This record gives sequence, C-alpha cells and structure tokens, in this order.
Amino acid sequence: MSDQPTPAYAMVQINMKNPEEFMERYAQHVFPILDKWGVEMIAGSMTPSTKEGDFSGNWAAILRFETMDAAEAWYASGDYAPYLELRRDELTDFTSVVFVEGR
Repeated sequence: MSDQPTPAYAMVQINMKNPEEFMERYAQHVFPILDKWGVEMIAGSMTPSTKEGDFSGNWAAILRFETMDAAEAWYASGDYAPYLELRRDELTDFTSVVFVEGR
C-alpha cells in the first residue's frame, strides 16, 4: 500500500458563448488560480472527439488535483468563486464538471 495521496480529476465540458470573451474574462484569470492551487491541466481542447453520447460543447478539459479534498476545496474557494459564477451565469450556455477519484 502506497503512502502517496490518491489524485482526483475533473472532467470539464462547456460551450462558450463567445470564445474570445471567455478567454479574456475567465481563462486568463483562472489559469493562475489553478497554478496557485497546484492543479495541472492534463488536457484541454476546443475540438474534442466524442465517441459515445452527446456533446455539443466547444471546450473539454481534464484537470488533475492532488486529492479529492483538494479538488472540492478549490471549487468552493474564494479564489475561484467569482469566476465560477461568471462562467456559469454569463459566459457559457452549457457546463458539465465532474470530479472523479484517481488511482
């Protein structure tokens, strides 16, 4: 049995209403917050390849967190709160964020 913490991952799918505005008002501010919290973007693409199910978004990403507790803490943090609200309420018309525990 390992003493290493179990990582957690966020699977993110969104549809940006306006990609340029999204990058200007959200992404450029959130990436430094992710760095501050030790979050790694494993993958991110405006052209994901859907093999099953429905996905009509224009951005998909996978984020790696040190632990599930760290993922939950980041999501609920004061650092991220204004951008979470901005993303959900103004900049996207579809969002799915799912946290899963890794191995």
